[in-house]
Amino acid sequence: MKSLLKLETLSLADMEGILSATTTLKAQRGRHTSQPLAGHTWALLFSKQSTRTRISFEVGIRELGGQVMFLSSNDIQLGRGEPIKDTARVMGRMLHGAVIRTFAQQDVEEFAAYSGLPTINALTDDEHPCQILADIFTFQEKRGSIRGRTVAFIGDGACNVANSWIFAAAKFGFELRIASPSPFQPPQQILRRAGGRISVTSNIQDAAQGADLLYTDVWISMGKEAEAKDRIDTLTGYQINQELVDLARPDALVMHCLPAYRGKEIDEPTLEAHAGTIFEEAENRLHVQKAILSWSVS
Repeated sequence: MKSLLKLETLSLADMEGILSATTTLKAQRGRHTSQPLAGHTWALLFSKQSTRTRISFEVGIRELGGQVMFLSSNDIQLGRGEPIKDTARVMGRMLHGAVIRTFAQQDVEEFAAYSGLPTINALTDDEHPCQILADIFTFQEKRGSIRGRTVAFIGDGACNVANSWIFAAAKFGFELRIASPSPFQPPQQILRRAGGRISVTSNIQDAAQGADLLYTDVWISMGKEAEAKDRIDTLTGYQINQELVDLARPDALVMHCLPAYRGKEIDEPTLEAHAGTIFEEAENRLHVQKAILSWSVS
């Protein structure tokens, strides 16, 4: 039994094993030779709204032979103040695993500790590990190894997605350039913990120059809606568009973890020009998460 709580603590060997298994699972979809979750019931415990994460995990658990129940925090006693450790102790006696999408990283880690179940972080305010593993799989599927390549992250560099890219860069050995205005640059303690070839700049042209991958995320993450006006004012100009794409390598990929807000972090023509990559990236969440689920019970 294993848990995926954050990329910071996941070994490179485990990440590479998950990505290798993803290739097989994607190729064999509908023709799986084994169902590692047969006889299992897993809970999806979500405090945040979701499209891709919920669909991909529900489908993935079922395709691996398991049953799944979706529980929003308002459906159970967590919504009325029950401590996460008590919820975890109950679920640990009844379920076989849990996928959690919430705000506090501590809640996912505490649930794993008290439940004794394989627990998967489907997004917290600190990290989004499943997304970045799907992103790396997508890149490698299209362009080969990401080791030694250059990834440019444009926009809010102080978010969970950027954090997971930071830890992935240090472990996989690729260069990561984060282009953000100073209020949205990653904390120095995260950069120090990660190590690796990571640079931070406010100049998006410098970050994009010769990059193999241009990547962005929404400017207003869930829970940040009250800051919307200030965020838009500060982040305007940190957009992936054709002018920026022209600075990258001729075969550079453009990715977005979705949902996309056209005209803000990416413009409409650029998103549509790279829609094939972006929506395959979304599909790959299913395949990567099936590999994570299989790994967690191995």
